[in-house]
Amino acid sequence: MKVIWDDQACCHSGNCVKTLPEVFKVENGQFLIEPQNASEEQVRQVVAACPAKALRVEAG
Repeated sequence: MKVIWDDQACCHSGNCVKTLPEVFKVENGQFLIEPQNASEEQVRQVVAACPAKALRVEAG
């Protein structure tokens, strides 16, 4: 599973980081996405809840 982030669409609500911090995190000013750190279902739920629709899941 691969999660794609559209930085131009992102409204920086922080919902992803607050909801699933083991997957979505900011380190040294960089937004990191590590989907292997949670179940596919958990990641898909957070992606679906993004208010700006700045996240999407790709197979792989």
